[in-house]
Parts: sequence; C-alpha cells; structure tokens
Amino acid sequence: MTRVLLVVLILATVASAIGVIYARHRHRLLFVELSRLERDRDELNIEFGRLQLEQATVAESNRIDQIARTRLGMKFPEAADVVVVRP
Repeated sequence: MTRVLLVVLILATVASAIGVIYARHRHRLLFVELSRLERDRDELNIEFGRLQLEQATVAESNRIDQIARTRLGMKFPEAADVVVVRP
C-alpha cells in the first residue's frame, strides 16, 4: 500500500511539474503574441490617423471645388485650352 501511494505521489508530482512547465511555456507564447498584437494595433492607429487627415484634406478640396463651381461659376479648362510651358 505504501509503495502504491508513493508511486501515485511521484506521478502526481511529475504531472504537476509538467503542468507548470507547460503553463510557463504557454505564457511566454501568449506574451509574445500580445506584444505583436499591441505593435500592430499601434501601427494601425497611426495609419488610421493618417487616413483621417487625408480624408479631411480630400473633403476640403471637394468642398472648395463645389463652391468654385456653384457660387463662382468656375470650371476646369478644356484640354485644348491648356498650354504647357517648358522651362
């Protein structure tokens, strides 16, 4: 009976040690993945800010174009009216 109990305790200890090692390994993997995802998130936030700025610029250009056409009666010149001057 004592030997059986000793074997069970040794197996439980080995199983616990394996569980701890696996948990630490998994923790490291998840930490690396979390760091990568945070870096990706930061890059996406920067890109989102750039896109917002670009959208604001394009929206402003469209607004100015619309005002020039409607209020001032301006229009783009025809291709034949454009003269390219070379230096």
